[in-house]
Amino acid sequence: MRVLGIDPGLAIVGYGVLDYDGRNKKLVDYGVINTPKGLSVPERLEMIFRGATELIEKYKPDEVAMEELFFNTNTTTAINVAQARGVLLLVAHTHGPRLYEYTPLQIKQAMTGYGRAEKKQIQQMVKVFLGLNAVPKPDDAADAVAVALTHIQMCGFTNTFSIK
Repeated sequence: MRVLGIDPGLAIVGYGVLDYDGRNKKLVDYGVINTPKGLSVPERLEMIFRGATELIEKYKPDEVAMEELFFNTNTTTAINVAQARGVLLLVAHTHGPRLYEYTPLQIKQAMTGYGRAEKKQIQQMVKVFLGLNAVPKPDDAADAVAVALTHIQMCGFTNTFSIK
């Protein structure tokens, strides 16, 4: 199974691609889609649309896992991220891979066993789970890899307890 993990944002969209054969996880690629600050929101959304489409066409994931939106106080930022997330959801939906969404709490629990874990702890677990020499950079890419790992762990958990 190939999983594309996505950490949505307007300025930076993180992505991580993992292969999983039921036992072993392999990091295929990770990175970010950057959109320049000087562009209009519609132009940035188009860049995200094109970048996400290229990722799905290049890696042909079986499943896409995306972080759900969470925000505290800055509603302007939240609205922009929500717009970018909507574009990403549309790209994933129209290209056919199964789509799954995870809250920040679910990701923290899956990665560390603690729902209030800090970003650095999650990033270190990404490194440990995949046997990497270093944490993927930038942070948005590491976050996207964590989303993909969360999905793989959730699938494994479900399969362990499913009745066949």
